[in-house]
Amino acid sequence: MKKTLTTLGALALTTAAAHAGGIDRSGQSVLAIFEKGNYAELSFGRVAPDVSGVATAPYGGFASGDMAGDYNQIGMAVKTDLGKNLSFALIMDQPFGANVSYPVLAVPPAVYYAAGSTATLSTTAVTGVLKYTTESNVSVYGGLRYETMRAEASMPFVASYRVSSDTSGAAGYLVGVAYEKPEIALRVALTYNSKISHDFNTVEASLLTGGLDVASTTTVNSPQSVNLDFQSGVAKDTLVFGSIRWVDWSSFVIDPTNYPPASALVSYDSDTVTYSIGIGRRFNENWAGAISLGYEGKSGGFASNLGPTDGKKSITIGATYTKDNWKVSGGVSYVMIGDAQTTLNGTTASANFTDNSAVGVGLRIGYSF
Repeated sequence: MKKTLTTLGALALTTAAAHAGGIDRSGQSVLAIFEKGNYAELSFGRVAPDVSGVATAPYGGFASGDMAGDYNQIGMAVKTDLGKNLSFALIMDQPFGANVSYPVLAVPPAVYYAAGSTATLSTTAVTGVLKYTTESNVSVYGGLRYETMRAEASMPFVASYRVSSDTSGAAGYLVGVAYEKPEIALRVALTYNSKISHDFNTVEASLLTGGLDVASTTTVNSPQSVNLDFQSGVAKDTLVFGSIRWVDWSSFVIDPTNYPPASALVSYDSDTVTYSIGIGRRFNENWAGAISLGYEGKSGGFASNLGPTDGKKSITIGATYTKDNWKVSGGVSYVMIGDAQTTLNGTTASANFTDNSAVGVGLRIGYSF
């Protein structure tokens, strides 16, 4: 029962991370290190956001159309015991990402001001985690994370600006501490993830460069973060679980050398804190179900034209089937994306984005050996 419900809670939290603050995607979970014995898992996710807005009157008053593209998430992990108190996990995830494409819905000049703009950012991280558990059920863990990142953007409404980067690889670290009480499925784990600094070779062009490609160097720090994950049995066959995640988005900036405005291409006014709480219930020896709620408060101020959202609320429903050494879990999340305003001059709103949402689905296959 404890194993089934623990897996279910982890999947629900991962699926609910869809479309979290900034460009957060995976939540950087290291919960695989807490699996019992030797264990391997593979996870798949699909997220379909629907994000659209309407320009304010001074900027034409036209609709933007859906500017947030669907995307896939893939993750995997392998965990093994190296001794009575020592274990190791190797985890692959895609922690951050963006997929922006403003459609052209009408014939000029009756078009949304950012029509035709695109932006993508992709990351992949491989993390090695080593955990030592004391006789008092307190464990300490830490490890190294190697992350690759690549980005490009095209913004016709900003002096026909475009930029593309090579793929940068850089390393960071994580450290954590946890307490477990297996007889009641209790676990509280606190994890710190360091920032990772990427130095890109970038190529930029705009009207200010005469349309010519100009080589430059751009530094981007993927943000530091803190995860607090918890779970506990509260009654026979019943588990409560949740998480709190803080991400240092106020320190995340993408500011290429030749970007025309005085402001950065991408920046955030404040950090985000994302909360999730849920309950899981075992129905029989093979099946369990869970439901969780998520919340991320609004930051206020203007949002980026490449990320016109602010806060979220979510609900996730999941189920797990366990048979012999196999565990198969599935979940679906519905995310209500917070309303946001964008700006072109930093002082007045250029568009209002309201009543937006996202749907995320996830599947995780685990095997103990």
